[in-house]
Amino acid sequence: MGEGERVALGSGFGQVAGAYAEHRPDYARAAVGWVLEVAPGSRVLDLGAGTGKLTATLVEMGVDVVAVEPDPGMLGELRRGLPGVRALAGGAEEIPLADGAVDVVVAGNAMHWFDMAVAGPEIARVLVPGGVLAGLWNVVDDRVEWVDGLARVSGSAAIGPRDTPASWRVEAAGMHLPEAWFGAAEQAEFAHGQRRTADSLVATLATRAGMLVMPDDERDATLTRIRAYLASRPETARGEFTLPMLTSVLRVRRV
Repeated sequence: MGEGERVALGSGFGQVAGAYAEHRPDYARAAVGWVLEVAPGSRVLDLGAGTGKLTATLVEMGVDVVAVEPDPGMLGELRRGLPGVRALAGGAEEIPLADGAVDVVVAGNAMHWFDMAVAGPEIARVLVPGGVLAGLWNVVDDRVEWVDGLARVSGSAAIGPRDTPASWRVEAAGMHLPEAWFGAAEQAEFAHGQRRTADSLVATLATRAGMLVMPDDERDATLTRIRAYLASRPETARGEFTLPMLTSVLRVRRV
């Protein structure tokens, strides 16, 4: 995406920070474990941490976490939800940490917002040699028939790209980083799921970046279609259900 589009899409999350914290999913623990298994140590930076969805998983796994987030609304939710975590205002393009401060940098559903021409050197600066940079993305598993139907009804603004979950992100996240700093990227996918009701799934999809920048009438029409679809499906019409998901991961080492 172009720089103007990237900034416009990424600037709306603060207005729905409370809904984001309530409705967005966490990340598959196996995916986080895959990132950490090759790390030289346990000091982790959650970059573009949002309301702390990935931060919380890292805390549960016992690593030493610092979170950095540029949006005041999102950062406020993170600090309220995880008061014991060191949480700093800042962004990927200007990270408020010393050189070699961390062993791992992770970004949950965030790396595609970074200006990697600037952020790449900054991330390399705060990582120790041999440290790990990883992007994690939660995507719906549209190999499941009713989820595929949901994606068709919802459109890309609510669900995201429909191709193989991680394939587009290599380019979008700028993972083709200069060989002077980083080696070749690896990627993997891990089964995940989120317990939802029809109402809470609609609320979740309403926090997607594409939905936040829609004109009100278009967004209302899209959410109405989604509600009607969920009401029509036996998997989602009554009570709680599990939304099948994947946590897709890209992992690269600092040289």
